[in-house]
Amino acid sequence: MLLFNSQASGNCYKVRLLLAHLGVDYERREVDVVDRSGRAELLGELNPALRVPTVVLDDGRALAESDAIMWYFGEGTPYVPEDRFDRAKVLQWMFFEQYSHEPNIAVVRFWVAYASEPAPAAEIDARRKAGHAALGAMERHLAAASFLVADRYTIADIALYAYTHVAGEGGFDLSDYPAITAWLDRVAAQPGHVPISA
Repeated sequence: MLLFNSQASGNCYKVRLLLAHLGVDYERREVDVVDRSGRAELLGELNPALRVPTVVLDDGRALAESDAIMWYFGEGTPYVPEDRFDRAKVLQWMFFEQYSHEPNIAVVRFWVAYASEPAPAAEIDARRKAGHAALGAMERHLAAASFLVADRYTIADIALYAYTHVAGEGGFDLSDYPAITAWLDRVAAQPGHVPISA
């Protein structure tokens, strides 16, 4: 299997983290997260959105979007619950991550830490405010739960861990979120955990 990857991307890290937990071997091809030239030639027939992560399975089929890739590999493992309601709750948190969390926390992180030109300060402030709203939702839930769904570690935790644990790179101070901080420690203590740099 081949993973088109960008080392700094939290979306790519989600996939790498799950594959590490599962012990799945794969090859990587690095794609620059800033320089998007050549994406059409590289990914055009594999992923119409031209984004990473994209995986090419051993049979040649391609799959894109980090959460879809995690669902594919998580099915039938302890990382995706069997209970119908719990599975829907995993999806609820994964949709929240892509709709409320990633567009704000990840985007601000990219602008602050990786972009060649800074975004307007007003846009950064607006997204940072929305990012704190997403963190507030997580904090309220995790104040009474060890993990996001069914009190166990699932791909919902992986999805939200990826950009939350590096939110400081975007100027988000997590010291005001003690439940999130404790959850980050619990996620990092899971067997097979690898850092974003791995």
